[in-house]
Amino acid sequence: MALHTKHLDDGNGTLRDSMIGFLKAKTAPIVKSIRSRSQDARRNRKDDHCLPLCDSMSTPSTILSSEEQSTTTLAVPNLPGTTGSDIAPSAQRIAEKSSMADGTVPLLLREGVHMTKISPGKQKSYIFKLDPDQGQIIWQSKKLRISMYFDLRLSSGLLTYRTIAVPIENIKELRFSSDARYYRQQFQLAQDYEDRWITIIYILNGAYKTLHLISSTKDVFRMWDITLRKLYAIRQELMTGLGNEEIRRAIWEKQYWTASDESSDQKLRFDEVEKLCRRLNVNTSTEELKRLFKQADTKCQSFLDFSGFQRFVKLLKARPDVTLLYKRLCYSNDGQFDFSVFEHFMRNTQKSTLSRQELLELFAHYAKKPDGSSDASPPHSPPSPEGPASPPARLFSPPLSTSPPSDTVISQALTAPIDVSVAYVTHKLSASSRSPKLVMSLDGFTSFLLSSDNSAFIEQQGKVWHDMTRPLSEYLISSSHNTYLIGNQLVGSSTIEGYIRALLHSCRSVEIDVYDGDSGPMIFHGKTFTSKVPVREVCEAIAKYAFVTSPYPIIISAEIHCSVLQQEMMVEVMRDVFQNALISAPLEGRPTLEVLPSPEHLKGKVLLKAKNLYVSENESIRTKEVSIDMDSSSTETSTDSDVVQDIRDERIRPKVFEMDAINEVKDELKKARGLFDRVRSGHSHNMSGVAALTVPTVTSIATSEPPARPEFRDVSKVKMSIAVASLLVYTVGVKCRGINKKEHYAPEHMFSLSEKTANKVMKQGTVDLIKHNRTHLVRLYPKGSRVNSSNYLPHRYWTAGAQLVAINWQTFDLGYMINHAMFQRNGRAGYVLKPLALRTHDKELLSRYTQHSLDIVVISAQQLPRPKDSLGHEIMDKSMVDPYVEVSIHIPDWPHASHHHSSSSPATPPPSSTGSTGRLLSRRTNSVKNNGFNPVWQEALSLPFDCVGDMFDLIFVRFAVRRDGDNDEEPIAVYCVSLGSLAMGYRHLPLHDTQLSQYLFSTLFVMCAIN
Repeated sequence: MALHTKHLDDGNGTLRDSMIGFLKAKTAPIVKSIRSRSQDARRNRKDDHCLPLCDSMSTPSTILSSEEQSTTTLAVPNLPGTTGSDIAPSAQRIAEKSSMADGTVPLLLREGVHMTKISPGKQKSYIFKLDPDQGQIIWQSKKLRISMYFDLRLSSGLLTYRTIAVPIENIKELRFSSDARYYRQQFQLAQDYEDRWITIIYILNGAYKTLHLISSTKDVFRMWDITLRKLYAIRQELMTGLGNEEIRRAIWEKQYWTASDESSDQKLRFDEVEKLCRRLNVNTSTEELKRLFKQADTKCQSFLDFSGFQRFVKLLKARPDVTLLYKRLCYSNDGQFDFSVFEHFMRNTQKSTLSRQELLELFAHYAKKPDGSSDASPPHSPPSPEGPASPPARLFSPPLSTSPPSDTVISQALTAPIDVSVAYVTHKLSASSRSPKLVMSLDGFTSFLLSSDNSAFIEQQGKVWHDMTRPLSEYLISSSHNTYLIGNQLVGSSTIEGYIRALLHSCRSVEIDVYDGDSGPMIFHGKTFTSKVPVREVCEAIAKYAFVTSPYPIIISAEIHCSVLQQEMMVEVMRDVFQNALISAPLEGRPTLEVLPSPEHLKGKVLLKAKNLYVSENESIRTKEVSIDMDSSSTETSTDSDVVQDIRDERIRPKVFEMDAINEVKDELKKARGLFDRVRSGHSHNMSGVAALTVPTVTSIATSEPPARPEFRDVSKVKMSIAVASLLVYTVGVKCRGINKKEHYAPEHMFSLSEKTANKVMKQGTVDLIKHNRTHLVRLYPKGSRVNSSNYLPHRYWTAGAQLVAINWQTFDLGYMINHAMFQRNGRAGYVLKPLALRTHDKELLSRYTQHSLDIVVISAQQLPRPKDSLGHEIMDKSMVDPYVEVSIHIPDWPHASHHHSSSSPATPPPSSTGSTGRLLSRRTNSVKNNGFNPVWQEALSLPFDCVGDMFDLIFVRFAVRRDGDNDEEPIAVYCVSLGSLAMGYRHLPLHDTQLSQYLFSTLFVMCAIN
């Protein structure tokens, strides 16, 4: 029996040609990794004492008989460089050599194969299909579980089946075989199923979901593995910004062609086309649609074949806004869009910093000769080798002097060398004297505006270009709070998933809260009802995913509440799992550290940060300049009294400062009396393994400071293993004794501040904190009253120079969005250099205050997503939207320059303050009635803002497309970016859902300028 594949093409082979190079580059390592992972799984097999699957799985059913399997072949079109003899008869070679390089999927997977779906307490067999045209994994079920469903009206008695589909773009991660071992062990299933196990992690309505499958045979598993990975790779590439417009368009056409062809006869009649347009929110009359239909039906067949459908789509997607811009630009040049027009546009409107040679290359890539032939070869070359460099090539920078990435690269040019021969490009254009000169057509100009060469995000190419050799204290570091939680702070689940998700999104600092377990140390949220996860499982997850996205060091922030014995067990686990990657040093003989090492120096390393009681308990006791809240982030939980107290603090804050002096004197006298009594009575506490507390003498009481905690501490709570202390090298946790000239901290000393405490410190003055953070690390974490895992806005604390501003990664709110926008920068390395004003001792730069206006022209949107209900389902009876665009600018409080606010011009009032979270200013357009396909606004919005120290990187702009009348609901689509990374001029913004997954086809066309 021969299995065949259905060729995904557009009728003339253009999709095949355009996708070959793209897919080979993105998926070449996949086939190679399959064998190695299978070998690893066999090597790592151990005798698991696990429960078997149900009887139906103990002898897996097969799709093909053994005879059929041995003779199965897959008929596929030959790829470049292959012949028919290259296609092996085995299913493994079928999967590997199937022509997915040009978008094919084996017919077996299209028609469906039996797979066992694993859920808590049950396993059930379903037929799973892979639809590449719709981009979905599909199966039938009685139970509605996920994002898209359709009644098939297949009834048997009282049973109604529904087809359930998981869109591939909703998938966050694919795990096959041993990569999904954690789940197999959680379900207590035998080792034998591991080499056929598939776990798909996806998002539904803002929440992560998992689909666990076991294939019937290893051959079917391999087909799913390779095919699904390649389809996923295509979607992921398209969801990382703009570009690949030809492939994006081809996928869109195939998806909607297949969905519209209800009769499956490869013909679209007018009623089917009209239904498609209504689904797409196209606000066009029936008469106009008929006119476009007839124009596309060049053969007068009364139906559209695929090529006719392509013509119809091109007419439907016509861009009058771009046409108008194009005509205006070349009006003064006799209607010719030649290089002079392009260069003027790039310099004056787009604010491009590219050299003339690079602009020549760019123009040649999109331009054509007047006869219509392209002269754009050679195409864009692959990126240059990785490594620290100047900002990525083809940057279009805002017309502001943003801080350079480091002191050592101030003089570097803001361009990278191009890898196309300048001589070749110059030769092409100089040849215009002998042949018709190059001109850019309307189609070429439209392609340029939609390409990654005109990206709104100036670091779209994803290169690490900041200087990574500076001390750790000079970077903002992507950090997570209570990483093990994937839900509520009080009753949520503790799992390794939180670590995997954070690390795959470039998080470089994760948190563990360690407590005694029955058989070993466990991680969970203390004094709550959260579940527990073993330290070993967490460490194994960290080791596996730590350096997948970024090679730079991981900092594990640990709150250790377990006994000395289990502390030693924890260290043993870390040494076993992390091995040479774990930073450690003996306590004795350590050299004095002058400055913290750099991320480059610590590449591939794991650092442990925890409170070192050997240091903390012997330090001089601090003066209470402010009320420093030293509760750990793990034990600080919220109660009703906490919330009430927060409100009361706000109301009586003035009285607090008046009473501080009196209370401080009372505390000093009370504690001094206690200390004097202890000295006189000769009592001391001998602690095994921990340095004894230093008892101040009577003469030192007047200048010593009271401890932040009660004086008489339980000895069992301060015991610390020497093994733990040996791992604290560059990140030694200490108590905060105050931030002033009197207090000295070693470079490796770092302390943690709660959100509430940090607000108090910053209210009294931020300059001292900025100075401290130039040379030392500080970690901030959310206050305990955020029991729903909400987030503060982190840019407020970045302004004070705090490096590790930890957020709850499980909550997709504005704080998460701003954090995500910040660490998309610098190649998603998880480390971003602070603005220069926060790293140097230049007082003049730090006090520089400027006022600006962000001027946005909201022009149009393209193919807005359909509105969805609370379960993520498209609302069919509410397809028409009345969209409007809201633009918000989020500005830090600049507390160290608050004296400048009084000078704000009355004509441009400062943005409103939202308490301790910074300031917000919003503007919105009018709504466009009944059009979600191609609404046009052409409205200008102006947002005044102020800036200190040229720290534009710490100001964030959020674009939100909303539905008129649904102001309290989540926006239809969003885009958030640092102002320092927002390119000026005409840009298409890639739109995302509220979980920050990019829509494949939705964009917002704007014009940006800063005055």
